[in-house]
Amino acid sequence: MPDLLLELFSEEIPARMQGKAAEDLRKGITDGLVAAGLTYDSAKAFATPRRLALVVGGLPLSSPDQREEKKGPRVGAPDAAIQGFLKSAGLTSIDQATIQSDGKKGEVYIALINRPGRATVDILSELIPNVIRSFPWPKSMRWGSASVSSSSLRWVRPLTSILCTFGPETEATEIVPLDVDGIVSGNITYGHRFMAPQPIMVSRYEDYVDKLLKAKVVLDAERRKAIILAEARTLCTAQNLEFIDDEGLAQEVAGLVEWPVVLMGRFDEAFLTIPGEVIRATIRANQKCFVVRQPDTGALANRFMLTANIEASDHGAAIIGGNERVVRARLSDARHFWQTDLGALPDAGDYAQEAAALGLDLAKSLDQRMGKLAHLNVVFHQKLGTQGERVQRIVALARQLAPLVGADPDLAARAASLAKADLTSEMVGEFPELQGLIGRRYAELQGEHPSVCAAIEDHYKPLGPGDRVPSDPVAITVALADKLDTLVGFWAIDEKPTGSKDPYALRRAALGVIRLVVENGIHLRLTDAVPRFGEDLLSFFYDRLKVQLRDSGARHDLVDAVLGAGGASDDLLLIVRRVEALAAFLKSDDGTNLLAGYKRAANILKAEEKKDGTTFDGVVDEALIAARGAPEEQALAAAIAVARQAVSDKITAGNYAGAPTALAALRPAVDAFFEKILVNDPDPAIRASRLNLLARFRAATLPVADFGLIAG
Repeated sequence: MPDLLLELFSEEIPARMQGKAAEDLRKGITDGLVAAGLTYDSAKAFATPRRLALVVGGLPLSSPDQREEKKGPRVGAPDAAIQGFLKSAGLTSIDQATIQSDGKKGEVYIALINRPGRATVDILSELIPNVIRSFPWPKSMRWGSASVSSSSLRWVRPLTSILCTFGPETEATEIVPLDVDGIVSGNITYGHRFMAPQPIMVSRYEDYVDKLLKAKVVLDAERRKAIILAEARTLCTAQNLEFIDDEGLAQEVAGLVEWPVVLMGRFDEAFLTIPGEVIRATIRANQKCFVVRQPDTGALANRFMLTANIEASDHGAAIIGGNERVVRARLSDARHFWQTDLGALPDAGDYAQEAAALGLDLAKSLDQRMGKLAHLNVVFHQKLGTQGERVQRIVALARQLAPLVGADPDLAARAASLAKADLTSEMVGEFPELQGLIGRRYAELQGEHPSVCAAIEDHYKPLGPGDRVPSDPVAITVALADKLDTLVGFWAIDEKPTGSKDPYALRRAALGVIRLVVENGIHLRLTDAVPRFGEDLLSFFYDRLKVQLRDSGARHDLVDAVLGAGGASDDLLLIVRRVEALAAFLKSDDGTNLLAGYKRAANILKAEEKKDGTTFDGVVDEALIAARGAPEEQALAAAIAVARQAVSDKITAGNYAGAPTALAALRPAVDAFFEKILVNDPDPAIRASRLNLLARFRAATLPVADFGLIAG
């Protein structure tokens, strides 16, 4: 089967855009092929700093013939309707249509339209220019003399050539004729910008990849990344050092080079007095370089790994030297920021009022930073006050939450008062990604309690599904206070997430609260613990809890079932434990059969209640059952009484796994009842008694879960 090879060659494609651009190209072309009636076996896109490429395998030589029946007006319809039908169907006379009987309209005209297939090359000649002209670059430009027209081609950087070939694997391919704003397609590409800039003639994908490789271009970004990581590890091993993996940086660097060459540079050991996180952030952000460490101590080494895009004649000496000069300058800046942050602020005496409100010690540098943040009246949100006011709320909430979490209230309040202090530091101003972590380092240097230091760094966590959850009680307390204050505040001013929009990351904050309490085993009644925590916000938490459980493989319908039972509505851990217990129960034979029995009872009751409007409340005539009830009926009544008490005892004792298991004792009696008993007895009194007995069975399950909300 023929393959399509397409390459769009431009002056530059920024690394941050390459991955999405490759996917957009693949989707745009393959969607167009499918719309044109063409099938294909495979499609893979690639990106380098100068090219987007796509190979589509297994295309047919032409699209299939299509036959369509187009229904027209009824026979005898007005002439205008007939003429409109003829025009839309491509007919010249109504005699070319057939007549069929339609149950609603009577006899109607039918046009049988045959559309012959088109050559795939012709389809590609139309499709590809349309995809190029409408390409969804986040930023694009016009260039040259044509740029005066608003209708001229836009591309991320000037598009200079288009390679497009089509043909079978074993025969000669042909150039797909394209013309996009004067850029005509061909079978020519170009190798590495410096090492092999000559034009290269190619015919198909395998030929293309092989010739590019010989011309110092590695087409696949994943392969470039693997080369970078492998070479970096090898160089480190040779120097008895350990490479520090950085997946995100490796992906970014792979987008900066077509021919990766890894080199090792060094910096002055004196800079190692700066925290390792600062060194790493500095070298990563400014030079896109990796750092390494000593394998025995784990401390950073005064080396860094850089990736060049050329095999230099001096073996990279000039490239290394240039990077070392920049790294030296940037680390000098970082050391200055670090030393400045550790010094006293000249106007710290002006922060006395703020210090008093937050319990700060202005003899300490980090306290001064917090005093400055409050004194500057930096606005957190127009309707929610300043950062200083927010910190006061977090301090108060942390002190209130601490006993519930098992933390020392004074340590929690101290940590909360300093948690945002590093936002005014020089270091965070330069490297925002270090907020929290730098605050911890400064707190350690001024002798704060280890739990306070940990909380300053960890109170932002968890930031996402894969992020670490704090385990220190003080850190948990401050993290909860920070997130809950955010949620309650934005709910109070009606700034809630809508659809896909969540500008204040409130969904992430709610999921963070859920993970904090569940993964640390904390029973926390939110509406009691947090002022102004309303039912609407609680419903939002229920939705996030369902997402969390679904993502972890649990059934989210069980959340509704447990919530429908009541009693645990604002204790998230309790809800999760009851969901887990219910899920385990329903996987057992007893659980499966009891659920089936419940559904049968509920359906009978629903039908009867709908029939005559009577509500069955579970109040049974005990004397009637004793005197006239069948043995199976009497057994069920007795089993329900025992199960209700057992379930109540389990729940009171906090044995949530045992509560649904206690219901399992009902299964034999329920099975026997449905096997032997006619519910709709001719005697109205017996019939009503038996329906109320089923209602009692239904109610007996409710303390565990609303079984009616369980799917299946």
